[in-house]
Amino acid sequence: MTASFKALLIEQDDQRKVVSALRNLTLDQLDAGEVLVRVRYSSINYKDALAATGAGRIIRRFPCVGGIDLAGEVVDSADARFRPGDAVIATSFDLGVAHHGGYAEYARVPARWVVALPAGLDLFEAMALGTAGFTAALGIVRMEDNGLAPQNGPVVVTGATGGVGGLAIDMLARLGYAVTALTGKEGETAWLKELGAAEVLARASIDFEATRPLEGARWAGAVDNVGGRILHWVLATMQQAGTVASIGNAASHELHTTVFPFILRGVSLLGVDSGYIGFPLRQRVWDRLSTDLKPRHLARMTRQIELDELPGAFAAYIQGEVKGRTVVRVS
Repeated sequence: MTASFKALLIEQDDQRKVVSALRNLTLDQLDAGEVLVRVRYSSINYKDALAATGAGRIIRRFPCVGGIDLAGEVVDSADARFRPGDAVIATSFDLGVAHHGGYAEYARVPARWVVALPAGLDLFEAMALGTAGFTAALGIVRMEDNGLAPQNGPVVVTGATGGVGGLAIDMLARLGYAVTALTGKEGETAWLKELGAAEVLARASIDFEATRPLEGARWAGAVDNVGGRILHWVLATMQQAGTVASIGNAASHELHTTVFPFILRGVSLLGVDSGYIGFPLRQRVWDRLSTDLKPRHLARMTRQIELDELPGAFAAYIQGEVKGRTVVRVS
């Protein structure tokens, strides 16, 4: 086994500024856990960019290896469920924020964070999905459990060009839903339709500030990635007994709305916590991602970079210039 290995370490300098760079670590520097994994792939999420650049208060301890996602093979395990050579996935929990994460050639993690790679996915595909795909799928599963079905009516996806948004569009379209993509990037209309959107709605065409407590009923379901006034508009435009999955806060963490969608139309607002959701639901969602929720255009929306390229990749996420998914080939 290697004496040292490469990792993206996030630290604070003497002025308490967050800095990140590739460093060499040893296995005894890894955090505690029952499962040692040789990491093959990771991915970049907006949260990873916030953590690595210090643009958001994400890291809860320094130093910390970044990367909230990882996929690879088990090297050693104190848990009988996992054996050397097993292909596994670990996403979210404290990875990359309070526990050394996936931007390293090796990771040691608690067994309760580990999911066996389902048949129907390979390690690259698992990270093309990553936390973004898991989050989108969890939102869909939760809405379906709440009664959403294709025959109920159209579903709107906000923040449509982001990783979660694009994957949600693809998954919903595969399941037979009529999907409307709401986006501020009108130049991406053709791409969103390629992913499966039946309609693309320009954000600039809506006066969100003028949204009344209830507007015309349009949507049976909604996947909201942005929060703020857009989520208020989504709630006001839901059909009777519609269901909304609240997934992100790209625009704002605040929500100023009324109770009318809930008490007059019976709308359900479902919180989607992909970070700490446990088993058996976590395994159920990954199993769906390997079958009927596996996006048809996953390769089309994914690019790959090498670990050495990682430090230079975060700025584009902070500036909102990225669409789709980025997989990091770690080893």
